[in-house]
Amino acid sequence: MFRNQYDSDVTVWSPQGRLHQVDYAVEAMKQGSATVGVRSNTHAVLVALKRAANELCSHQKKIYELDTHCGVSIAGLLSDGRILARNLQTECASWRWDYKQPVPVAVLNERMQLKLQANTQYYGRRPFGVGLIIAGYDKDGAHIVRTDPSAEVAEMHATSIGARSQSARTYLERNLDKFAHSSPDELIAHALLSLRDTLPAEDNLSAKNTTIAIVGKGTPFKIMENDEVAPHLATIAGVARTTAVQSGAGGPPPPPAPAPQGGAPPAAPAQQADDVSVVE
Repeated sequence: MFRNQYDSDVTVWSPQGRLHQVDYAVEAMKQGSATVGVRSNTHAVLVALKRAANELCSHQKKIYELDTHCGVSIAGLLSDGRILARNLQTECASWRWDYKQPVPVAVLNERMQLKLQANTQYYGRRPFGVGLIIAGYDKDGAHIVRTDPSAEVAEMHATSIGARSQSARTYLERNLDKFAHSSPDELIAHALLSLRDTLPAEDNLSAKNTTIAIVGKGTPFKIMENDEVAPHLATIAGVARTTAVQSGAGGPPPPPAPAPQGGAPPAAPAQQADDVSVVE
């Protein structure tokens, strides 16, 4: 992406029918550290990868409690994420004050859509450069909701956003049938396994860089960090990484691709946009 005459403001359309400022905001979301949301019939789980700028810094907070029945995980610009999380907390508090009960997750979805879309409509604003995964439980059951800067808000069975999130989504798609009847501990294990696939081969999840949150039937929203995360990480320690299997570990290497006619070497595969990450 580069600056051109059509990206000076969010209300300027390109000849291809695109809003470049929205595209840039989506790219900022893709470069944030990954986060995963998974739900069963009774529970919803969020897991997030925290980053630290260097060894002298603390890890950034990635998951926020909105109310006793819901919370949110963010990927992208954390400053924008905190603004949206605070806005959702205000919506939850206002609804509880007016109606003396928790806000339905569907209402949060509608109000978040309006908040995100307004910044893609008016001159002088910019889209929020952050994606959200909202986890909640209400009278309609468990919910996982994914948002992005273009104001697309959709309820999902499982999802992932952030850097290298395609690897996590591949794991989630392969195991989707197992989630509906999983226990809370099994659901957390699946979420951690998918999050681990977003890391390079030389890195791994640890109690310092991982946050877990769970909410569900009879379970108020709870965030687990540090020592509380360690037992869940121990349960997946002996499970082989999906990315290692895909890259050919444990078997013969794949045959080289045939050279095109004329003797020129085969072209290198294009690098995915979410393979590039920035410190949040």
